[in-house]
Amino acid sequence: MFRVDCRGATRYGAGEWHRDKHGVRGRRTWRKLHLAVDASTNTIVAATLTTTDDGDASQVGPLLDQTIGPIATVMADGAYDGDPIYHTVAQRDAGAMVVIPPRATAVSGPTAATEPTQRDQHIQSIAERGRLGWQRQTDYGKRSKTETAMARYKRILGGQLRARTLPGQQAEAAIGVAVLNRMIGQARPNSVRSA
Repeated sequence: MFRVDCRGATRYGAGEWHRDKHGVRGRRTWRKLHLAVDASTNTIVAATLTTTDDGDASQVGPLLDQTIGPIATVMADGAYDGDPIYHTVAQRDAGAMVVIPPRATAVSGPTAATEPTQRDQHIQSIAERGRLGWQRQTDYGKRSKTETAMARYKRILGGQLRARTLPGQQAEAAIGVAVLNRMIGQARPNSVRSA
């Protein structure tokens, strides 16, 4: 399973020292860190760092390009809802199931009655079962593993980027992802269920 999410990271501009020294607020910019997490191993399998100008949905293709092997399921939050995401995932792996909650105002496509798309099926399921019923049916709660990966990144590595240029920040984020994946590999306990 492949889960996608995005969070902001702060990058302070040249005025940080000035703010700390004189109490003047420095210029602050934001970057978006997009992560894709393998649900079975909890490792981050793909990451991109972009400016705030790039939409969340525009990064699904680059994240999928970083992965290898077949993808069974792609899960994301409602910010990724839309036909372009379904098409992008289908181009990468035609058999992949896409689980994204449609917006409250979503309407079925023109072929919903004869050939419903995955999105049309989600809209119909929500209409019949309600949003919580749909979440149970699709196992949408497992998307929280991506939230956990985001929280782990920010808790261990912090919410600030130290590099000043976007390429340097992208390299910093990639190194951070590699460090977190290595930590997960080293610190994973061998758990067994007792009878």
